[in-house]
Amino acid sequence: MTDQKIERAAVVAAAANGAIGKDGWMPWELPEDLKRFKALTLGKPMIMGRVTFEAIGRPLPKRTTIVVTRDTDWSFDHENVRVCHTIEEAVEVADEIAVRDGVNEVVIAGGAQIYHLALPFTTRYELTEVHAEIDGDTFLDPLPADQWHETARQKIDNPEGPDYSFVTLNRIAS
Repeated sequence: MTDQKIERAAVVAAAANGAIGKDGWMPWELPEDLKRFKALTLGKPMIMGRVTFEAIGRPLPKRTTIVVTRDTDWSFDHENVRVCHTIEEAVEVADEIAVRDGVNEVVIAGGAQIYHLALPFTTRYELTEVHAEIDGDTFLDPLPADQWHETARQKIDNPEGPDYSFVTLNRIAS
């Protein structure tokens, strides 16, 4: 491994009640959020769960995807997809790819179980706060307020649906 400091940023959109998904997809349409996701992830290794990967349906261009699954028989044959069976293995592989690719950041891209398992490794949250209670079946764990510090916020007025804010939270050093 390397001594290079690798940031690990969770990129997620969540409603006021913590909802992040419904029926295997996001329960809203926020084109600016998708543009932000692309800007934050392009060129960086991304860790995501198998269900999230399968919901997207394909590897995203110009990113290496590390898919975490407990299913030891699951595979995906693509040069930009790696399969791991634990979050620790996924973080190690993602860090190595980041170093190889000359970037200092790994993206945690969901779903809920991956955000939960990766929390001890996560140094930053790039959160889209959706300012509404949204019906969902998948929820983000609340972040312990004493471990995170808000460093940026941009409110978006959305005439087509719920308003939302782009928020950056950095882990407080212990």
